[in-house]
Amino acid sequence: MAVPDKDKQPGKEEADLDREVGELVGRLTEPGELEPAERRKLLGRLAQSLSAASRRAKESGTGRGRWLADIFLNIAPRIPIRDLRTLSEHHHGLTGEQLADDLVRTAQKATMTVGAIGGALAAAQFAAPPLLLSAPAQLVAETIVVAAIEVKLLAELHEVYGVRVEGTGAQRAVAFTAAWSKQRGVDPLAPASVSLALGAATKTALRNRLMRTLGRHLTTLGPFLTGAVAGGALNRLATKKLGQAIREDLRIKLPAAPERGRLEPPERGRSGS
Repeated sequence: MAVPDKDKQPGKEEADLDREVGELVGRLTEPGELEPAERRKLLGRLAQSLSAASRRAKESGTGRGRWLADIFLNIAPRIPIRDLRTLSEHHHGLTGEQLADDLVRTAQKATMTVGAIGGALAAAQFAAPPLLLSAPAQLVAETIVVAAIEVKLLAELHEVYGVRVEGTGAQRAVAFTAAWSKQRGVDPLAPASVSLALGAATKTALRNRLMRTLGRHLTTLGPFLTGAVAGGALNRLATKKLGQAIREDLRIKLPAAPERGRLEPPERGRSGS
């Protein structure tokens, strides 16, 4: 009897796929701008990995919404979140509301770019019927990356406004993901905000939010460049709306006056250098 190849065991293959998806999303959400060709290449690789993972999910009878939520919860801890000092350094010494403005603008540009690339790929596939079946994989990849960029924005806005979320890196990632699914900030005074973030209600909210985002991206399926234009515009508007909602919410949750000095990075932020 043939001995099964350990390298081909289902559990290991799934773990490898999860790790690859996480690494690709991490690279696509790192600070700094990627060259368009590199971003397109990474999105293409992500679409391939997600397509393989999706086939496995179908074989196991997992619904797309639940699968999307599980995938995102696995990669959330890999999303690179910067602290206040690093944010200020990366944004030319800006602090406070000006830094928040710049973070939202940067996130809008990033999701707009991802939407334009995903929309263009979908548009090209729309014009070539034999490839149409692979279009959803591109749009699922776009959905995952846009969600990751927005979770990163939400988390870093918490840093700017001095609303500290306690817990391990993984716990904080889940808390920010849960907040994104509800489109509001994390309440630092709610002791259960992190520990209950993985509850059934939160998972349902995350699944619904991801499916809503995917549905928005499906509207970019169209001939020629209509998909690219629509994908970029819809993402930019959605990210802008999220940024406004989170900032309004965090202003309400601002720490007491003695703690607000945290809005200014030590020395560098105050000197304007």
